Amino acid sequence: MLLDPLDAELHTAGLWLAVHGQDEVWTYLADGPYQSEADLRLALEEKQVSSSAVFFAIVPQTTGHAAGYASYMRMDPANGVIEVGNILLTPSLQRTITATEAMCLMARHIFEDLGYRRYEWKCNANNAPSRRAALRLGFTFEGIFRQHMVIKGHNRDTAWFSMLDSEWPKRKAAFEAWLDPANFDAAGKQRKSLGQLSGCISQFVAEPPDN
Repeated sequence: MLLDPLDAELHTAGLWLAVHGQDEVWTYLADGPYQSEADLRLALEEKQVSSSAVFFAIVPQTTGHAAGYASYMRMDPANGVIEVGNILLTPSLQRTITATEAMCLMARHIFEDLGYRRYEWKCNANNAPSRRAALRLGFTFEGIFRQHMVIKGHNRDTAWFSMLDSEWPKRKAAFEAWLDPANFDAAGKQRKSLGQLSGCISQFVAEPPDN
């Protein structure tokens, strides 16, 4: 798996193949869906030069084509705080080893290379899969900010999660144990879940009601 700086010229074609006909992947994102590959390319060109977020394409080694992206955003170096966001995981990436490895690499970079103290994950409070993912990856649920944002013309309550530098060594060990090939049987089924390995499964947060 590769995390490449997002490049519209290199990554548009792969991303378009991965998202075309999959409009539901944009439901909780601030942008999309896009009607054409050209429209997607324009959006990626804007993300590529964004001054408020640094985007990375997620490129599975099995295909060599981008199948999603994620970004660092709301960067506050003075206080050592940064957020992972704008996460697009297309169906070919969802619930895969590659997606987990990408999140591990991004966390490792901000704690070990950049020296941040606090890593944040925020999502629409109605986005149950994202909330489950945050807990699985070792983030701690901190609460709901009501009517925090307006996204696509609708109020958004935001669920906040965080991971601290003091927690990273344990989270890193869990990632490494989960990603170890020995953790998967011959059929590719995990022997232990990441939540079990990190000790975070007790953080269960009830799924939001449908509304």
